Order: sequence, then structure tokens, then C-alpha cells
Amino acid sequence: MRLFALAAAVATLALPLQLWAADPFKVAFVYVGPIGDHGWSYQHDQGRLAVEKHFGDKVKTTYVESVKEGADAERVIRQLAQDGNKLIFTTSFGYMNPTIRVAKQFPNVVFMHATGYKRAKNVGTYIGKTYEGRYVAGVAAGLVTKSNKIGFIGAFPIPEVIRDINATFLGIKKVNPKAELKVVWVNSWFDPAKEADAANSLIDQGADVILQHTDSAAPMLIAEKRGVWAVGQSSDMSHFGPKAHLLSVVNNWGPLYIKTVQQVMDGTWKSEDYWGDLADKAIEIQGISDRLTPEQHKTIEDTIAGIESGSIKPFAGPLKDQSGKLRVPAGQSATEKQILSMDWYVDGMTAQLPK
Repeated sequence: MRLFALAAAVATLALPLQLWAADPFKVAFVYVGPIGDHGWSYQHDQGRLAVEKHFGDKVKTTYVESVKEGADAERVIRQLAQDGNKLIFTTSFGYMNPTIRVAKQFPNVVFMHATGYKRAKNVGTYIGKTYEGRYVAGVAAGLVTKSNKIGFIGAFPIPEVIRDINATFLGIKKVNPKAELKVVWVNSWFDPAKEADAANSLIDQGADVILQHTDSAAPMLIAEKRGVWAVGQSSDMSHFGPKAHLLSVVNNWGPLYIKTVQQVMDGTWKSEDYWGDLADKAIEIQGISDRLTPEQHKTIEDTIAGIESGSIKPFAGPLKDQSGKLRVPAGQSATEKQILSMDWYVDGMTAQLPK
């Protein structure tokens, strides 16, 4: 009888420990747009879903979408930390300072901030080298344009977007020195109406290829309607414009998210700055149009292979800015620091940066 009572007591004491051990590891994601944007936030959420599929019930994920950059972001990030999430991904440039502030208050939580540059012991940064994909897109646009006018829709004039515009222009010039790149700024990451207006404006000015660093499929839909080419942003947008779709520059976040979750769970994670590229498949070129000629297709594929091997570097010198100042000498390539802080247009761009 005593043995039975002792065994029951031990079982009772062990039960909470067993339940605690079975609790899933909590991971949270903060998105600047809706997961239905079919662009940036959608693709981050595909990475979240890859985490769920990989870890099963060992991990529980949470996400908050359409969070404005600034005070709203700080409130949301803090609440997610208070809710017991041990790893929080904040996925927009404007979340940088809010992430750093909350991280100081929760030193036992790991934070990963996308596209920023501020780090701490418990804050890492990560970004995809989308400029590599934009260079490929520029080559493709330069090959197919008939008007020699190509349009680019930008969200905000920050280095992330400026370097993508520069890479696009350099890719265009590689194959078509006569072409020009026009830029329209919409001052929003996700605003389908503004993006549609920008696409129409660029087409009205003669652009027959539309690129974007904004998150909705509106530009692709406009391009399909008006019979011009377009390049998809962040995810494969070919289904929005079967005829218009030239290719898509796709962010593949799943492998990084899975790796980071495992490292934090194992206690091996360390703060660093991760740059994913074409070579490691963090950036992918998807849905290259079958309307291209075999020669055009080969040029695009050769460009991808050259970037992956390192024989093609989008920001190789000599590289000057619009004022004629030498930014990257011959025989060198822009450093990550230079690329990360790029706030100037390359020589030959006729557009002017907003002041």
C-alpha cells in the first residue's frame, strides 16, 4: 500500500514536468503587409509554414500581419515577447529600432530583423541579395524591350530599394546600352491602388517592361491588361499575368528560418548578419517566360550561372555615381558595407532621388 501511494505521488509530481517538457517552442513573425499580398509578406509566411511542416508539434508559430512601422511595431513585438515567444522574426526595415528597444527588455529572447543593420547579443539581421536577382531581371528587361523605356516602381528611397534599382539598371545596360530606366515612388510597401497608378503612369510614358520593389500583384495585373512585360516581386507572380510575366525574383526564406529555429532550440545561435544569395538559393529566379527566344533564355541562364559562380558581380568597378564620382575602382567590387548603405544612383541614371 505504501509503495502504491509513493508511486502515485511520484507520478503526480512528475506530471507537470512532463507537460512542461512537451510544450512547443514558440516562434513569432511580424509582417508589414497582409499575407495575401502575394509578395514580400506572403513569401515570409511561406517560410513560417515551412517551419511548421519541418518541426511539427515541436514548434508553435504565431504571426501578426499589416503592422505599421514605428510605435505600432514596438507594441506588437513587445506583446509577442511577453506571450512567451523565444524567437521573433521582424520582417521590415522600419522595425529595426523597435526591435532593438524590445530586445533590451527581453535579453532571453532571440530576435531576427530583416533588412536592417543594427545588431545586439540577442538580435541578428538577415537579408536576401535581391540585387543579384534584379541584375538578372535587368538583363531580361533589356533583352525584350522594344521602346527602350523600362519602368521601376519603388516603395521608399532607402538603400535596400536604391541598390535594387541600380542593379536593375546595370543589368539593362549590360545588354542594351540604349535603354533607360524610369522610376516612380509610391511611398508604401503595399498599396495596390498606388502601385496600379504607378504602373499605368510608366506605361503611358512608353515603358514596355515594368519592375517593382513593392509588394502587391497590381503592377503585374496592369501589365497583363495593357500588353507589356512585368517582373514579379518576392514570389512567383506568373499566375497574375500569364502573358506579361517575364520572370520573378523570389525570396526563399524557409531554409534560413528552419536553420535559425533549430539553432535557438539547441542553444547554438549567435548574432550575425546573414546575406542569402542566388548561390545558396535564398534568392531564386522563377517562371522565366517561354515567350523568349532560345538566345534570350540562354543569356538569362548564363547571367544567373555567372552570378552564382562569382564571375559576374553586379556592382563591379569601375563604378561611378550620377555626379561622376568614382565609387568602386576598377578591379574591385562594392563591399557589403557599401551595398548596405547605398544612397546614390549609378552613372547613366536620368531619374533623380527624392530629397
